[in-house]
Amino acid sequence: MASDEGAAPRKIIHVDMDAFYASVEQRDNPALRGRPVAVGSAAPRGVVAAASYEARAFGVRSAMPSVTALRKCPELIFARPRFEVYRAVSAQIRAIFADYTDLIEPLSLDEAYLDVTVNKGGFASASELAQVIRGRIHAVTGLTASAGVSYCKFLAKMASGMNKPNGQTVITPKQGPAFIEGLPVARFHGVGPATAARMEALGLRTGADLKAQTPEFLTAHFGKAGGWYWRIARGIDTRPVQPDRVRKSFGSEDTFATDLTEPAEALREVAVLASKVWRDAAARSIRARGVVVKVKYADFRILTRSRTLAVPIASEGELVALSRALLEPLFPLRQGVRLLGVTLSALAGDDSGRTEPAQLSLW
Repeated sequence: MASDEGAAPRKIIHVDMDAFYASVEQRDNPALRGRPVAVGSAAPRGVVAAASYEARAFGVRSAMPSVTALRKCPELIFARPRFEVYRAVSAQIRAIFADYTDLIEPLSLDEAYLDVTVNKGGFASASELAQVIRGRIHAVTGLTASAGVSYCKFLAKMASGMNKPNGQTVITPKQGPAFIEGLPVARFHGVGPATAARMEALGLRTGADLKAQTPEFLTAHFGKAGGWYWRIARGIDTRPVQPDRVRKSFGSEDTFATDLTEPAEALREVAVLASKVWRDAAARSIRARGVVVKVKYADFRILTRSRTLAVPIASEGELVALSRALLEPLFPLRQGVRLLGVTLSALAGDDSGRTEPAQLSLW
């Protein structure tokens, strides 16, 4: 079963930019092209935010500690993140999507779902449209994108990673169930290492193993997620592309080269973070009623404190004051602070409208 009973299949494209941050740095700095590049900091406590394909060949991955990345690739070149540039390029890409559909669900700066069951350009097939979109992205930004085309979000997401970089994969409704049966559960989007290990312990190694189980068995072992695993093992994913999905939080955090031990230091750093978050949110017309302050101590223990107001936070100064007020009760510090974070919650944003599109066939 590939979709809602009796309903025509959706046509969904998942577009995923190739090594986005690192590719932008290589585009803008010719000296980095063809070299192993990591976006991030080479500091002892630095973390890799993104890695070029040349760096990935050495095993360097995003979220890897920088010291580990350098051990794997001593020739690794670190580039400082330029998020304002990445956001500008992402806006260019989003504008290209909007030329063909209004049903766009961004997942991050570098990937999005597009529902192209109908389209504005009168293209004959979704796979052809995906090729056109990828070509326009390259022409406008100089960057490559990969795409997955299928009848549901799960399979479109899986397909976009099958032929990277600068590739495209189509999974038809007829192919979908068999594809999922042969897929290792560790590769399922949304299944992390801990869940994959639990499945392995139960003898669930592939989609076919999941499909052989009853809903009751999966729910007993995985709670509410068990129902999702039962459905997706049968190729059932009816989640719509949600262009008006409200982001639940927006924030920033910083890991310090040296642990903060003095209250004045911590208050100064949390104020810097709050100001950055306010400016970034204001640039996106994001407003919020809540704030969360995160503290990671030297022993990696994490503590959060939050406050939600009846009305949206009115100014940068108010956000700074709220953030400092949430931090102050933690003084005196029992041990050094390794990381601080400030996150807005209870967000509100704005959306766009709809236009008359043309019908589209999938292949």
